[in-house]
Amino acid sequence: MNIVIAGAGIGGLVAALSLHSAGLRDIEVLETVTEIRPMGAGVNLLPNAVRELAALGLAETLSGIGADLTELGYYNHLGQTIWREPRGRADGCHWPQLAVHRGELQQALVTAVRERLGAAALTTGARVTGFTPHPGGVTVELAPGPDGAPRRIGADVLIGADGIRSAVRRTLYPREGEPRADGTTVWRGITRVAPFHGGRAMAVLGDGRWKAVVYPLSTAPDPDGLVPVNWAVSRTAAGCTARFPAAVTGWTCGDLRLDALLGEAEQVGSFPLLDRDPLPRWSFGPVTLLGDAAHAMAPMGSNATTQAVVDGRSLAHALARHADPVDALAAYDRERRPRMNHLQLLNRAKGPELVIDLVQERAPRGFRRVEDVVPAALLAQVTSGYARAAGFDADAANAPSPYGLPHRPPAAA
Repeated sequence: MNIVIAGAGIGGLVAALSLHSAGLRDIEVLETVTEIRPMGAGVNLLPNAVRELAALGLAETLSGIGADLTELGYYNHLGQTIWREPRGRADGCHWPQLAVHRGELQQALVTAVRERLGAAALTTGARVTGFTPHPGGVTVELAPGPDGAPRRIGADVLIGADGIRSAVRRTLYPREGEPRADGTTVWRGITRVAPFHGGRAMAVLGDGRWKAVVYPLSTAPDPDGLVPVNWAVSRTAAGCTARFPAAVTGWTCGDLRLDALLGEAEQVGSFPLLDRDPLPRWSFGPVTLLGDAAHAMAPMGSNATTQAVVDGRSLAHALARHADPVDALAAYDRERRPRMNHLQLLNRAKGPELVIDLVQERAPRGFRRVEDVVPAALLAQVTSGYARAAGFDADAANAPSPYGLPHRPPAAA
């Protein structure tokens, strides 16, 4: 079975490694850029994703590039605690929650793909522009090469893991248009500062309009006592401007000071917050979608990278279990799409960060006891309900992987 994966992002690379682990060998990953560099900022791998990556033999690699987080706290703009909960191993999970630099994670997966599948399995400078299905497979269309000639390759299966502006998705849904923007602007950066909240915590602060998400990318300070800390600040649609978020620089939360983060950042990127509407179908015959191409979601709950990892494992599991690739892709669609559609809508409705808005609406000037503002049971319902929906609650994460991959025997000669 010849499988082509459009996109060498996290989901596409995990899919390639998982397919190889299942005994499928004719796999080609096509990546648009000519050189894969460690770009981007921080992402979170929740325990269910770490479990799946460990099943691929990557646990030791991950431990060398990630920060093992043990706490998540939601706070108002005055630094008052709304909700705190243990995370990862501190929450009883067998696997940690890891905060990693996206570029380092991608580089680790690229290295693993090239070592296990061979250098020829990953082709850069190959942008998929569309496809044409035919009986028994699909013709994948690529942007012209340096000579200007059109390029096409045949495949039994095409996996669209090519991001929020996926060409594979656009071919399947030509009338969908651009990603959805609600007017929110996000600023992101990484700053080296002293550890905060014990060095293993994620903090989310907000006032209903502005929001800041902060977490370390290392738990081991450098000789100068500093660690790299990832931060993202967003401003909701009403009155949003493209200016640097000076409005939040005065926020503090215990020993976390946003002025130190924002004032010392060497590089700051800004972009609009985008997502996609849930789809009625991902798989069409020998073609399917994965990761942001399938379910680009607002970044509430720090969950998109985790779900791309699980997508890759689920898809490989389906292809290993079904002799007919069309049946396999249909099974993958049935298993993953309904849950991801639900999660997309939860994230659009603020996900677990809804607790900040609930408190802000009822106590915009702060509170003496948060329980007097919002019942603890309601806060627990919002946060634990989201964890169950995303599959990273301790019970789900501690269960054996549902994607224990059977080894597919080679096809008869």
